[in-house]
Amino acid sequence: MKSKIMHVCSACGSSTHQWQGQCPRCGEWNTLSEQAKPKISGTRKAKPGIPASATATNRPEPLQDVTFERTMTYSCGLEALDEILGKGLVPGAVILLAGEPGIGKSTLLLQMVGELARTGRRAVYVSAEESLPQIKGRAERLGLLSPDLLAMATTRAEDALSALETDTPDLMIVDSVQTMASDEVDGLPGSVSQVRAVSTALVESAKRRGTTLVLVGHVTKDGQIAGPKLLEHMVDTVLSLEGDRKHLFRVLRVMKNRFGPAHELLLFQMTGDGMEVVTDPSTFFLGDRNPELSGTALCMAVSGHRAYAVEVQALVSQSVLAIPRRTALGFDANRLHLLLAVVEKKLRLNLSAVDIYTKIGGGMKLGDPGLDAGIIAAVLSSFYDRPLPEKAVVWGEVDLNGQVRPVTSQDIRLRQAKQLGYKPILHPVDVKTIADLQSRLFGGRK
Repeated sequence: MKSKIMHVCSACGSSTHQWQGQCPRCGEWNTLSEQAKPKISGTRKAKPGIPASATATNRPEPLQDVTFERTMTYSCGLEALDEILGKGLVPGAVILLAGEPGIGKSTLLLQMVGELARTGRRAVYVSAEESLPQIKGRAERLGLLSPDLLAMATTRAEDALSALETDTPDLMIVDSVQTMASDEVDGLPGSVSQVRAVSTALVESAKRRGTTLVLVGHVTKDGQIAGPKLLEHMVDTVLSLEGDRKHLFRVLRVMKNRFGPAHELLLFQMTGDGMEVVTDPSTFFLGDRNPELSGTALCMAVSGHRAYAVEVQALVSQSVLAIPRRTALGFDANRLHLLLAVVEKKLRLNLSAVDIYTKIGGGMKLGDPGLDAGIIAAVLSSFYDRPLPEKAVVWGEVDLNGQVRPVTSQDIRLRQAKQLGYKPILHPVDVKTIADLQSRLFGGRK
């Protein structure tokens, strides 16, 4: 049994951790007195409505004897988001949405709760970062105000729990879990102990009440979700909102999903009316591409079950440095070094006196191994200063021996490339080595 010292006002009953001469709530003087608040450690508290004896005598039972009712999902108001989540929102499910500051997390979630409230379901938006007038201003600009859309501005986890227990909404948004704090735990908001305590209490209450809970999470400078790794294990779905704030598009990735497919991708475009779904992302990243320029190559990339065309750009120029520069934007720079070493060895090209700059068009960041062949094609195009065929598309993983190996979702890439009218289509089935790739693209030049 541990104890926690609290200072309780005898006039109004408010409590504070630190003693003060004047009560911060009622303004009375010399009314705060110390009281020890017991805190149970090592034992499990009984849930509301469940006797402590029943909790203590909980025992395993055969799974075949457990009664099961199939959970009914419901739409979040955004059809495209329902698809990547599985079939929509699941009662009692917990979703974690992470992303950089200013990327559009609050706007997207406010649109979701606003559309859900229009259908007659009860939604609560809890913000620890904005005031109620700020939230109303954004909701009014987006045209989302409705009687069933509730909002709360607080940094106390107990306030959010009270709303969850008394109002029992269908959906609750907590923005964000790193800025909430519990009175039961010492430490500043965002600390490991506070994040663990707040998230544990919210998740347990949401699952008990059958409320869909969405937690907004901050990210570190490395792009990882801030706080303990336990947070990702506790939730059912982990979403990541990515993109460059200088561009108008945003990419929503599904990192983990217990109720549907993982590694799915949804593309949004930031507009004055909020986040709009890009219905056909297959050619969205090409923009006003000029196929007559050298140093560009089309590549079919796959994320989840979606295939889309991206432009790989390369610039090979004479270097004046003792050690030439190698720059990669949108993919791992070590991957570029590896591919250039393979090109020098297998194609017998001297790249030691040139700078090589590469990037993925549109500001995309991809880890698809199928980009290997596209990167090599773009580098060769700039090196020879010869553009590729206008409708040529290429993909495939390149190993250290210069072999072009098959990649996942080959049929999805091929089907999408044919629907878009690309020709020739250079993929691992037709192109076996990077020498074959060079021959097909540049007419047998060695």
